[in-house]
Amino acid sequence: MNPQISAPGPRNLPSPGHKEPTAGRGRWLIRDIPVVFWLVFLLVIIAAHPGLPVARWLMIHLLVLGAVSHSILVWSKHFAEALLHTPSTEADRRGQSRRLILLNGGTLIVIIGMVVDLWALVVIGAAAVATAVIWHGLTLWMQSRTALASRFASTLHYYLCAALMLPIGVALGVILAFGVGGQWHVRLIAAHALINLLGWIGLTVIGTLVTLWPTMLRTKIVPGAEVAAQRALPILVGALAIALAGALLSQPWAAAIGLLGYLCGTALIARPFVLAALAKPPREYPTFSVAAAMVWLAICLIATTWVFFTAETWADATQGFTWLVPALAAGFAAQVLFGALSYLLPVVLGGGPAAVRAATTEFARLGALRITIINLGLAICLLPVPSWVRVLCSGLVVLGLAAFLPLIFRGIRASRRAKKNPPEPVTGNRTAQVAAMKEERAVKEKQENRNALAFAAAGVAAVLLAVAGGVALDPSATSAINASSTSAEVAATGETTRVSVEAKDMRFTPARVDVPAGNRLIIDLKNTDDQDIHDLVLAKGHDSGRLAPGESTSLDVGIIGADIDGWCSIAGHKQMGMVFAINATGAAADRNAADRDRAPGSAAADGMPGMDHDSPGSTGDDSASEGQASAASDLDFMADPGKDFKAQDAQLQLAQGSTTHKETFTITEVEQMVAANVRQKLWLFNDTMPGPTLRGKVGDVFEITLVNDGSMGHSIDFHAGELAPDRPMRTIEPGASLTYTFTAAHSGIWMYHCATMPMSSHIANGMFGAVIIDPPDLPAVDKEFVLVQSELYLGPQGGVVDSQKVRREEPDAVVFNGFANQYDHDPLTARVGEQVRIWVLNVGPNRSSAFHIIGGQFDTVYKEGAYLIRPDNPETGASQVLDLEAAQGGFVELEFAEAGHYPFVSHKMVDAERGAHGMVDVSG
Repeated sequence: MNPQISAPGPRNLPSPGHKEPTAGRGRWLIRDIPVVFWLVFLLVIIAAHPGLPVARWLMIHLLVLGAVSHSILVWSKHFAEALLHTPSTEADRRGQSRRLILLNGGTLIVIIGMVVDLWALVVIGAAAVATAVIWHGLTLWMQSRTALASRFASTLHYYLCAALMLPIGVALGVILAFGVGGQWHVRLIAAHALINLLGWIGLTVIGTLVTLWPTMLRTKIVPGAEVAAQRALPILVGALAIALAGALLSQPWAAAIGLLGYLCGTALIARPFVLAALAKPPREYPTFSVAAAMVWLAICLIATTWVFFTAETWADATQGFTWLVPALAAGFAAQVLFGALSYLLPVVLGGGPAAVRAATTEFARLGALRITIINLGLAICLLPVPSWVRVLCSGLVVLGLAAFLPLIFRGIRASRRAKKNPPEPVTGNRTAQVAAMKEERAVKEKQENRNALAFAAAGVAAVLLAVAGGVALDPSATSAINASSTSAEVAATGETTRVSVEAKDMRFTPARVDVPAGNRLIIDLKNTDDQDIHDLVLAKGHDSGRLAPGESTSLDVGIIGADIDGWCSIAGHKQMGMVFAINATGAAADRNAADRDRAPGSAAADGMPGMDHDSPGSTGDDSASEGQASAASDLDFMADPGKDFKAQDAQLQLAQGSTTHKETFTITEVEQMVAANVRQKLWLFNDTMPGPTLRGKVGDVFEITLVNDGSMGHSIDFHAGELAPDRPMRTIEPGASLTYTFTAAHSGIWMYHCATMPMSSHIANGMFGAVIIDPPDLPAVDKEFVLVQSELYLGPQGGVVDSQKVRREEPDAVVFNGFANQYDHDPLTARVGEQVRIWVLNVGPNRSSAFHIIGGQFDTVYKEGAYLIRPDNPETGASQVLDLEAAQGGFVELEFAEAGHYPFVSHKMVDAERGAHGMVDVSG
């Protein structure tokens, strides 16, 4: 007897009075829609991933936690009912619907929590996912207790063990989302991936294919397959437990032993799979896709076992394993999902043999082309190829996988058409007609085989074209001499030097590598920083691209013929010592003493040729490119900004009556004027420099949502709050957000600013603002203004801050409210006899301020939370200057005795002469 799996047929129809089985034919929205939703969501994220937070995490989890986990709950329940011959009641269907809603809702909450960086949401969503899977496991267990003995009950045991794995993986993921650092972070990543991919998905797939694989091949189950399945299960579970323990204990050898055991368990159960395929080889997309998926599982198991066995440290082991995770996700999980669904969905759609054949034809459309592109393209992506080759090949892989989505709808439409137009019944000479149909089918199969070969060849050609295009776009792939100095020519040795480099804490480790001249150099770069984005740019034009924390890439430098300098091009990172050197040993190039003695991070490194500016082709933001003059050469402090010029409104509004202030600060990168005829690309809060001024009273609560729409990591630090900086002041990646809540306990004018290193450059490029907390019983005045003094260190026109100038403390201009001399051209206004209050904050980042109004005297001075002078003081004293160091603030008050024009300046006169100058226009 051939116990094939099929759609529920007469042998397992429910008893009278009950409705159709859970996975029966026809529509069932909660069963059918979510997998499509997760796959469409995945494609959107893939298309937009360069600017999204946790993009790699999203792509993996939308597939694995979203589409695959939903399918596991649906089809494991269906197979359990078919194997155990247990009818499904209406109550069963309602319970399954609730589990699916809980699983998908929890998954969506987890994803939202990760994107907005709200751990509480992650916990809630994870709890829902774990609850749904545990409930699913308990349902299967209860089902097995009431069913008759089955030859393939071991399949159910695989499902039960898998259901125990996911809650453990979910718990590990929740801990990771909380933000565990150091060695525990890399341990938990590996443990989380192992138990989810090999436990939850691996055990489910292996258990299911015991019966589904021969059914898809339309052949008999190999004798002994059920025995092999029974023997393999304890080996697989035990091996996975050893691998998990090895990961948590940071012991690569233990994890390797566990993976070797898992590989042995897989090999044990693979024998009947292979024999079934030999008896009737795969011919269509569903079986080819599943077969390819199992090959990828074997390859990844072998490779990961080798990586763990040969790793010297757990960090090395994790790096090698995380490199293979996309292969497990795309090669194994995605292909087994699409292959199985391509077979199962036509059956579930029903409608008779003709409808099933029609739908199956659509699901298998262009199968050979898709299989070739997906698997060949994925294999090339895993090789040390130039980045453009990897980009183009990965794009082909995504297209090959994405083709499944439109084919779902084509398959549904074909099934409906076949149901509406059933084939004519056979009449007349039945024997002759059957023979004719067999002959027609044989001819059709030959034509399909020829078409499959043609499409496979087209797939190979498409991948090779992508490789050629990628090589053409990548200079390092087209010429071995591109990476070598023009002053030194060497013969290639044919050998390759491969080095691993980490970017962390504003340093490359190692910061210098020795490479024999003539060797090809490949740099495996990984950003192991907790917060900051980094990259590596070489003086000859090679660029790793920006890497978020945890991301890695390989940089093919080509043949090394002379020393090459490198650095991180993120603004200010090079100035903090994030430099790199490639030393060509044995090279004949003539080097001067400074080149020979240079050391990354030393004073000499800052003056090296090619180190002062971004290299051509760099995507960095560090400073002016070579040959580009600083915009300081265009500064003319006497220039008129134009008749339409409007200065930033300095008038201050009264504090709102509410005691809770909720604001959203969006970080943007905006090119705007900072002086007449001078433009800079600024990093801003809500598109303004300074950022929005907040105002409140002592005891008020401020809830600020920070959204990073920039291209690098940023953060925010509110001096007005008192709280540990670890979480609210952390750097967030582009596209990410956080919520910063503080209570204003003390009065004063407080600075806020970006706290991402190098802080001086981030502040100097516009990331600052003021929070004013009124002193108790602050008297009302007639006019109130706020002035924020800052410094400009100009890069090229349209460029960003020159971090070298910041480091040398050489500002090009000192300004009030972000624009040099703007209130000379559009003055502040007041009337004679009005009491005027001017709040002043000096944000620096380097210079002090001496705020003075020419022709006026301050009858009130408030500085750093206390009054220094008040009206009617016994000494009849007044003040001429409010002196402020960087990050200090206060206010002054005065009455103007007569009409006229009253200049205000920083009385550090060199600063007044380079932009810290304005005017109060007083009318009678």
